[in-house]
Amino acid sequence: VQLQASGGGLVQAGGSLKLSCAVSGRGFSTYNMGWFRQPPGKERELVAHINRDGGSTYAVGSIKGRFTISRDNAKSTVYLQMNNLSPEDTAVYYCAAESDPFNTRFVRYTIHEYDYLGQGTQVTVSS
Repeated sequence: VQLQASGGGLVQAGGSLKLSCAVSGRGFSTYNMGWFRQPPGKERELVAHINRDGGSTYAVGSIKGRFTISRDNAKSTVYLQMNNLSPEDTAVYYCAAESDPFNTRFVRYTIHEYDYLGQGTQVTVSS
C-alpha cells in the first residue's frame, strides 16, 4: 500500500488549497484515513479524520469551518479542502491510513496508530 499526497504549494493568507492523497493497492474502502500536519519545529498533529465509508468525520478545533475532509472510494483518494488559510497553517501535510477491521468510526489521534503514511506535501501560507 502506498499513499501519494499532492496539492500543496504557496498561497497567500485567505486563499485555498485542496490536497489529495491517492492510495494504491487493495482495500482503500476499508481504511480509516487521517490528515496530519507538522509545522516547522513542532510535532506532527492530526487535523482531520474520516472513517471508511465517509459517514463520520472529525476536525481539530483550529481548522473547523475552514478545512473539510472527504473521500472518494471509487478513486481510492482522500481529500482535504482548505479554505481561509492563515500563516499558522504552514506545515508539511501527511495522509495516513488505518486498517483496523474492528474500528468503523473511532478517531485515531496519533500517527503511531496508523498503518500507512504518505510522503507529505508542503503547504506554505504567506501573510
